[in-house]
Amino acid sequence: MLGKGRIAALGFQHVLAMYAGAVIVPLLIGGALGFTSAQMTYLVSIDIFMCGIATLLQLTMNRFFGIGLPVVLGCAVQAIAPIILIGEQYGIGAIYGSIIVSGIFVVLIAPFFSMVVRFFPPVVTGSVVTIIGLTLIPVAINNLAGGQGSADFGSLYNLGLGFGTLFVIILVYRFGRGFSKAIAVLIGLVAGSVFAGIYRGISMQPVVDAPMFHMPTPFYFGMPTFNWAAILTMILIALVSMVESTGVYFALSDITKRKLEKSDLTKGYRAEGLAIILGGVFNTFPYTAYSQNVGLVQLSGIKTRKVIYVTAGILIVLGLLPKVGAITTIIPTPVLGGAMVAMFGMVVAQGIKMLGKVNFTSQENLLIIACSVGVGLGVTVVPDLFKVLPDFIQLFTSNGIVAGSITAIVLNIIFNIIPHRKEKEVVEPARMDV
Repeated sequence: MLGKGRIAALGFQHVLAMYAGAVIVPLLIGGALGFTSAQMTYLVSIDIFMCGIATLLQLTMNRFFGIGLPVVLGCAVQAIAPIILIGEQYGIGAIYGSIIVSGIFVVLIAPFFSMVVRFFPPVVTGSVVTIIGLTLIPVAINNLAGGQGSADFGSLYNLGLGFGTLFVIILVYRFGRGFSKAIAVLIGLVAGSVFAGIYRGISMQPVVDAPMFHMPTPFYFGMPTFNWAAILTMILIALVSMVESTGVYFALSDITKRKLEKSDLTKGYRAEGLAIILGGVFNTFPYTAYSQNVGLVQLSGIKTRKVIYVTAGILIVLGLLPKVGAITTIIPTPVLGGAMVAMFGMVVAQGIKMLGKVNFTSQENLLIIACSVGVGLGVTVVPDLFKVLPDFIQLFTSNGIVAGSITAIVLNIIFNIIPHRKEKEVVEPARMDV
């Protein structure tokens, strides 16, 4: 039985696992669209606040929404480029108008989308989860080296700090007992940050500059406008996020040993749709299930929703108190990278575990796995592979996770769902020449 203190620590560990990924979305979008410092402060704070609200929607099970798995929701990374494009072409109002409509679309389509559960057998879900983990590894490695584009990228200091954090996590997991093993990632993050603070110091300027209190304001950037091109783009992104979330749902169902029914998926999609609608109203972004927290659930072995409720609560508080929330932003990038290597690696391991249920005597299944993983990693390594295709097609091909997932789904339909007429071998009687 977990005590309140341990549940709180585990919840905070989940916050640290997803925080960097969550704040990078508003930072990139706001920076690209030329937001002021005050606007950026609001954008980051309300984003974290809405991550907590979106997570609560998924945790709360009722007849209409909530999948009830230990899932954490955050900003959909695949929405960054399209949102910047919409903002530049049609204005800020069009961003949030399209997000609201896409959320309504997700809520409406949820009952029908859940009917595709038969299209996600272990060969597909295992491939998708494996692809998710593999495509996230480069992110972890870049952070471990200091962050892509940083002046000291790959320096001995960064490598030592990143791998040192990873080594601490491994040591705690190997020699720790009980609760200490469960919060191995948190211990590693704290140890790495303390060492960085002692050795080089950590700038507290982000905390000084942040306001003490923040109040969520609907339509902070103005009333939404509705443009069909923007709406269609965001609907496509929402469909992509639903596919990605499906893989996360099945990964967590496998970890928690809970079989998902069609009704569960429907409520999960509806919760995601509601979160997207609220994101548009409060001027944040589309939300989706975060795969990095799946690795943390697997790594810690703690599967109770109580921990994620605490995570949601912490996110909401951090969103209301930007000065407090800014403390988590001072964790050095290499420290985060070292922890990410362990967490994202566990996502890969979970995917391989799910693939263990696949019939590997079937050459078709081997081909599904080979092609989907190959395409997913290929697009991740060479993101400009499909740049000559129309923009709306690139929404599905510019992201390795999406491209690999679609490949797995399509090949599974071809090989395992569409009826095949097996050709019967006809042996003609031997002819005797006289």
